[in-house]
Amino acid sequence: MKVKRTIFNTPILSALLHYCARGLLYLAGWRIEGQLPDIQKYVFIGAPHTSNWDFVLFLGLTFYTRSIMHFMGKEELFRGPFAWFFYWCGGIPVRRSQSAGLVEQMVTAFKESDDFILAIAPEGTRYQINEWKTGFYHIAKNAGVPIVMALVNGKEKIVGLGKMLNPTENTDEDFKAIKFSFDGIIGINPSKKQTVWKDN
Repeated sequence: MKVKRTIFNTPILSALLHYCARGLLYLAGWRIEGQLPDIQKYVFIGAPHTSNWDFVLFLGLTFYTRSIMHFMGKEELFRGPFAWFFYWCGGIPVRRSQSAGLVEQMVTAFKESDDFILAIAPEGTRYQINEWKTGFYHIAKNAGVPIVMALVNGKEKIVGLGKMLNPTENTDEDFKAIKFSFDGIIGINPSKKQTVWKDN
């Protein structure tokens, strides 16, 4: 799959946004600790997802690290006069009516791309839930790519980067390792902490 021009790799604009993000994160009191791996393909998960501000923080992090991120969006968003905007933001259209095939759609995107980073909020919503979905894990495993984590520590205003897991044949142990990485991390809105897995 040929990667379309996005806001993250537009000349001049991407550099400008990088420096703006650095300044705004500093003024807001947020720190980025660690760094993203220098590899071409991976699934990027950020949690806990507890606030609308998480998306703003995600954009700031993406501009700060100069990463070219992609996200899944329902295919209806990529039709009509504003389709270009969602593509420009890194969106990948998916057929929500075929939810059982979402994993396969993203695995295909990985296999057809030379460079591809897929960002996913594993909770699937900012509202409080009792279970996490695990589609991100199955995408990474089936595509043969690692999972890279962003730990959103709202209490100390720190985003921790660098923890990485390569899916193995021992799914239970992999999930334990991921959950351990996020153990004790409280998001921007502590009342909506989400910690349990759901097979998806």
